[in-house]
Amino acid sequence: MEEKVLQGKKNGMLVLLVTLLVYAAAIGGCIAGAIMVEDGGNPALMVVCIILLCIGWIPLCGLKVLKPQEAVVLTLFGKYVGTLKEDGFYWVNPFCSSFNPAAGTKLNQSGDVKVATNGTELLDKKISLKIMTLSNSRQKINDCLGNPVEIGIAVTWRVCDTAKAVFNVNNYKEFLSLQCDSALRNIVRLYPYDVAPNVDTTGDGIADEGSLRGSSDVVAKRISNEIQQRVEEAGIEIIEARITYLAYATEIAAVMLQRQQASTIIDARKMIVDGAVGMVEMALERLNEKNVVELDEERKAAMVSNLLVVLCGNRDAQPIVNSGSLY
Repeated sequence: MEEKVLQGKKNGMLVLLVTLLVYAAAIGGCIAGAIMVEDGGNPALMVVCIILLCIGWIPLCGLKVLKPQEAVVLTLFGKYVGTLKEDGFYWVNPFCSSFNPAAGTKLNQSGDVKVATNGTELLDKKISLKIMTLSNSRQKINDCLGNPVEIGIAVTWRVCDTAKAVFNVNNYKEFLSLQCDSALRNIVRLYPYDVAPNVDTTGDGIADEGSLRGSSDVVAKRISNEIQQRVEEAGIEIIEARITYLAYATEIAAVMLQRQQASTIIDARKMIVDGAVGMVEMALERLNEKNVVELDEERKAAMVSNLLVVLCGNRDAQPIVNSGSLY
């Protein structure tokens, strides 16, 4: 289904004024006809005016008012007529009806799709062309290592083809919401939560450092492209997708926190040891250069041991002053 934009239909004000003038003339004709009937004249004028008063409201049904960034899809007895997209006061065939199967569906900023069930509600059949944001509920998905993670995304989108949106899918809002969930699940399972060895996230057969936590922009871009491919036939344009929430699932969050803490402690200890070894080497070199004291291998080993204990210990060392001989 291709979109057909209707042009040259901004005659709403003219039709409204003509209809009001016809009604005013019909009322005046009814009064004049009644006077003529009382005087024994022909009642044809009064009959015609009464008929105009009864059916003169029909052209008013074709009046349409559009604000900026709104559109109306028109059908005539089930056939697609066209779309009004520019703001203005329009007049179309009064027997045309607005068609929008997603009129009662609301995509909240957070939460799943909610459909209005109140049958007495007057639904607005206009289609918004504004940029909108969809934020579905957080999903629990297993990453590529099998760890369950909770993730949520915010998708910025808009309708670009009204005909495809209302005719190609049953409800384009529900369709978008479901495709966002499906695309998110397909992409997240390709990445580990954090950097892991021997994991290929790009599909080139080479292990890389891609992860949900460290490559959020790359992951969001892939999610956006995946959604766009799925909703192309619904006339929807995906502008951007962003990860709004990312965490381990509650059942493994405590264990993963301990693992991260252990990894951090190991890295810190490694850095401390590397620095301490460098300082010991520098101390021995400076002592040799200045000829401050000559140490045999046993004394060097004792000095290295003492310096490493001082530099790598968790607490401040208690110094012991040796006032006697070195040996």
